[in-house]
Amino acid sequence: MTRAEAGSATVLLAGVVALGAVLLLGLARLGGAAAVRARADTAAEVGALAAADQIALGMTAGSACAAARSTVERNGAELLACAASANGARIRVLQRSHGLVARGHARAEIDADCFETGSECAADIDRVAGARP
Repeated sequence: MTRAEAGSATVLLAGVVALGAVLLLGLARLGGAAAVRARADTAAEVGALAAADQIALGMTAGSACAAARSTVERNGAELLACAASANGARIRVLQRSHGLVARGHARAEIDADCFETGSECAADIDRVAGARP
């Protein structure tokens, strides 16, 4: 090894370590983005279910969307859109966390057959409701 080459391994190693650190930070950022997206999807899903529940109970679309908004906000997201009808609800949300932003959307449908007396679905609902304390 010549005098000009002395220390070049240290510089090369420092470059490799720096590159590894940058790659790890990038992977951490991707993981954070995936987590924010998952939270957005979760908030949208529970919001859609809350809205569909209100519709199934005979409430208005406005009441259903109010329930969706409350549920979405309790999950740390913002309700962007809510459309509720006799068939169910569609929800779009925005989730912000640690400088990352993600959108989520979900749909919950109401099966009208479940409300017919004597249907298999209605029997399942009655059985589950009866099991509640």
